[in-house]
Amino acid sequence: MLDNPPDHYQEQRKEGSDKVTNFLPGKPFIPTQISFNRTELMTILNIYGRMVAAGEWRDYAIDSLKEKAVFSIFRRTSEMPLYRIEKNPKLARKQGAYALVSQQGQILKRGQDLSPIIKLLNQKLLKLVEK
Repeated sequence: MLDNPPDHYQEQRKEGSDKVTNFLPGKPFIPTQISFNRTELMTILNIYGRMVAAGEWRDYAIDSLKEKAVFSIFRRTSEMPLYRIEKNPKLARKQGAYALVSQQGQILKRGQDLSPIIKLLNQKLLKLVEK
């Protein structure tokens, strides 16, 4: 981004959108980053908090990249993430925008909505409580 953008340079964030777009008149929109919106982040942090309270997870990282947003969940800070919740809007119509990826890189669940992915993590929490 420019520190002092010229008058014809504009930034637009659509209401409820997760994309920030920069544009010049007559030029196509160029997305600068993908991120989780507030409701998605609240949903993810809710399950994260419960798993921290159960002693299973200890750290997380959020990456907002050009093509996808990633919420990584760690057991310890120095390890590879146990799970990654990825949001990739380009795959929204094909396979679903959201994916739960394991430590080995295997896609455990894909969906159009975040709730089926959270349900899978909730099942893991219930198994912890039953033991």
